[in-house]
This record gives sequence, structure tokens and C-alpha cells, in this order.
Amino acid sequence: MHTLTGIRERIDHVYPNLRPAERAAASYVRNHIAQAAELTVGQLADAAHVSQPTVIRFARKLGFGGYRELRYALRHPEAEHRVAFDPLAGFDLNPWDSPDEVPAKAMAGISAVIDELRRALDITAFRKTCAALRAASLIDVYAVENSLTPATDLFTKLSYLGLPCRLNTDAYLQHIGAGHLTQDAVAVAISHSGTSADTVAALRLAKSAGAKTIAVTNTPSSPLAATADITLLTGTNEHTIHGNAIFSRVADVALVDMLYMGVLLSDYGRFSTALDESGRMIRDRAVSL
Repeated sequence: MHTLTGIRERIDHVYPNLRPAERAAASYVRNHIAQAAELTVGQLADAAHVSQPTVIRFARKLGFGGYRELRYALRHPEAEHRVAFDPLAGFDLNPWDSPDEVPAKAMAGISAVIDELRRALDITAFRKTCAALRAASLIDVYAVENSLTPATDLFTKLSYLGLPCRLNTDAYLQHIGAGHLTQDAVAVAISHSGTSADTVAALRLAKSAGAKTIAVTNTPSSPLAATADITLLTGTNEHTIHGNAIFSRVADVALVDMLYMGVLLSDYGRFSTALDESGRMIRDRAVSL
């Protein structure tokens, strides 16, 4: 979704941060919108007494892909929203936004991700996963980069429950560990896109070794999902920023919390006792106030 902000308002937002030459281009366009709409990049550069690269940089700082998009918006202001810059692929953040708007926009994005998780999650797959984790002789967790955040959280929570769990942050060690799993082990692989090569390879090795395999991903048609015995979907759409999923960990961590509670409820007496024991083991590690 893009904001229907007029060209003049966009210019006013970015103007303080422009270089002097870019300000000259900005001033010309702001004061001669009708004329500027009919000019080529060279003609506009001449009219504003700047270079053509300066005009192009100015257009990009306004949020357009280049001068062609800026000129189209000048000639067709009613269609401005269709050519607006969208570097965040679905997240409504624009170059002219105020930092004061970021918290509300981020919370809206997080809320959308959680709603998507609620719709996408298969309860049957969730129950099967909780049962598999509870019965596993070893739970091996695979992830890279941003997905290491929920992977670490899963490792921590299962360890507190007294379950045998392993997380190697090195991809090579993940592969080696996966290749040595046995049939009573469970491998959990987390990848938002489901296409992380190292994570997919580790899960395939675990499957070849005979372990039960579980995928946590946002993409049902991904190689990771195709490899797994059980797939836990965290959504159906991607929310990315410059190639990285900025909100993916929100859904993944929420799912980890659900698994933690699901396993705990599967044998409350056993796991609540394990939690108490884990607490006692680290009781003296808190700094006294």
C-alpha cells in the first residue's frame, strides 16, 4: 500500500536532506510542476541549471525508481500511487515518512504477521510436532542467519523442559550432525523462505539418516517443506526489507512459544517438574539486588 502524497509534499519532506544541486532541481519542479511534466531529463537539468545525474538522484530521493517514474507522476498525479517507490516489498514505509510514524507502522506489520500465522497454522501438524518433540531421543535444530533467532529460542525452551536438544550455529556442523542422526531423532529446520541452501541440505541429510523431519517456513511450496515429514506454516506472504525478512522472526518466535506450551501440556507433570529442576540449576546465577 502506498501513500497518496502529492509531489509538493514529497519535495518538502526530503528537501532539508538534499544536496545544494538537488535542491535546485527540487525547487524548479516544485515551482513549475506543469512545465516540468513536459521536460526530458536533459531539459529539466538545463532548466534547473544542474546535471542530469543530479535530476536522477533527486527523483530517486523522492521515492521514484528514476526520472521516468517521476515524470509519469507529474503528468498523471492520479496514478502516483502506482509508480511509488516500494523498497520494502509490502511494508508501508516511504522515504518521506517521519520517524515518529515508524512505531505504529511496525506494530501494524507485526499484527499482520501474527494474523497470518493464525490463519496458516495447521493444528494437526502442530499436534504431530508436539508429540514428536516429546518422544525424540534427540532434537536437532537447523537454521542460518535471521532464522537462528527462533532456532535459539526453540533450543532454549526445549532444554528447559529437559528434552535432549542440539543447535549448531555452524552450517557444516549442522550437516555433520544431521548425517549421524538415528530413526528415533527429530530434526527441526527453520527457514522463512524455505530455500536456504544449508538448511534444506541439513534437513535432507537428517531425512536420509532416518530421522523424523519438521519444517518451519512461510512458503508451502518450498524445497524445505517438500523435504519435511511435517510442515508448520507461519504464513503465506513474505514481508521483506532489502532481501531479509524483517518480521519473519515474530511469527517464528510466536510458533516456538506455542510448541513450548504444547509440549508442556502433553505431559504437564513431567515437564513442569523438569522446569523446576532447570530453575534450581541456575538459581544462583542471578545477580543479587
